[in-house]
Amino acid sequence: DAKINLPTEHSRTSTYTHMQQPVFSLTISSPTNIALIKYWGKRDAKINLPINSSVSVTLNQRDLRTVTTVSASRSFSRDRLWLNGEEEDVNASRRVLAVFREVRARAGDLRDPKTGQVLVRKDEWDGLRVWVVSENNFPTAAGLASSAAGYAALTFALSKLYGLPDSLADELSCIARMGSGSACRSLAGGFVAWDMGQRADGVDSRARQVADEAHWPELQVLVLVVSDTKKTVSSTAGMQTSVDTSPLLAHRAAAVVPGRLAEMEAAYQSRDFGKVAELMMRDSNQFHATCLDTYPPVFYMNDASRAIVRMVHALNEAAGETVCGYTFDAGPNAVLLTLKRHLPTVLAAANTHFPPKRPVEATLASESLLAALKSTPLPPKLSSLYPLAPMRGAVSYIYHTDVGPGAMLLPDSESLAGEDGTPLRLAAPAASPPHQKLLLAAIAIAAGCVALKVARK
Repeated sequence: DAKINLPTEHSRTSTYTHMQQPVFSLTISSPTNIALIKYWGKRDAKINLPINSSVSVTLNQRDLRTVTTVSASRSFSRDRLWLNGEEEDVNASRRVLAVFREVRARAGDLRDPKTGQVLVRKDEWDGLRVWVVSENNFPTAAGLASSAAGYAALTFALSKLYGLPDSLADELSCIARMGSGSACRSLAGGFVAWDMGQRADGVDSRARQVADEAHWPELQVLVLVVSDTKKTVSSTAGMQTSVDTSPLLAHRAAAVVPGRLAEMEAAYQSRDFGKVAELMMRDSNQFHATCLDTYPPVFYMNDASRAIVRMVHALNEAAGETVCGYTFDAGPNAVLLTLKRHLPTVLAAANTHFPPKRPVEATLASESLLAALKSTPLPPKLSSLYPLAPMRGAVSYIYHTDVGPGAMLLPDSESLAGEDGTPLRLAAPAASPPHQKLLLAAIAIAAGCVALKVARK
């Protein structure tokens, strides 16, 4: 079986000084992934063991990624974490603590990548704390697998900082899984399976690269962001309710997914797009059916999501072949797979029937794709097969990407932290609502009046 292949170069560790103590820092990036055969439900929630295996494509980090800088120093009194410019309480997250604990338990010597000199010995790590600065360039907790990218980034970055040997690459998959189940699939590029495993301790529940990112260069991805706000029911809460209440979920895991996974792996290996598209759409539909079968039901898709489903089926029928497939994770956002030769048609259909709030000219980097979009007619039959009026503004924006590599080391120029380990960028303070601003102004005026009276006395 193929294993997870991670970069084998030594950490690009940089050394700075803070409070007369050295600060060791490095930066990595990690991609998000989109499951084509989905996992939903855990048999052990503590260490994230799934009730079924799954498989996903890794999206190109050129477009969607998490960047994480980790810094360690004896001058740090405690571990700290900043996510998208806002500090989070490390100790409040069981999942973050699990990743820290598991990486630290495997710590080795940290060596200078140029000279080989030992910077931190294995037995010295207890005296150092770690500061983590992490940013996503896509919406967090909106159903775009931000947790997968985030925990893969955290695991990979800490493993490089703590000098874990390359021989432990498979164990990193298990550690990332403890943070977020699907994070184990974001460590590798291309087409990646997560085998559920059978053991209670989870050592056989890990990712496996089926094909690397170079296997199918014609495969293209469009992400239609219907909502970039945080979803009301988290994946963790939703899947636990499904496990407790949905008979359909149990049937799916035992009777449907194993055969579907085998079909999907074979179809991807042979580059059978029609079969891949059919399987991913059937699986997405069944996943959301289990959410509906949950009691009380969990709704992740909305009216725009369902309209996109209808449009894709109409487009395939109008084209006379399968030119596009859809999948929806735990959120309303659509991920469309297509091939390079069909990309202008699929993009034209999406842009025509779901004109985004931010025009595609502002979100697509490819000038040739934009030119092709303007010159590509839609299939004549589409208007009769999908006669609905355009849902203008139902989609916020459209991403275009393809399949890409897994977690990777970045140069110092992309560091998110200063030499002292603190974030280079912090989130702006939230603006006060108008009524709150008026109230604060009234309080200030009242306080001024009181102060004036006191002064006159």
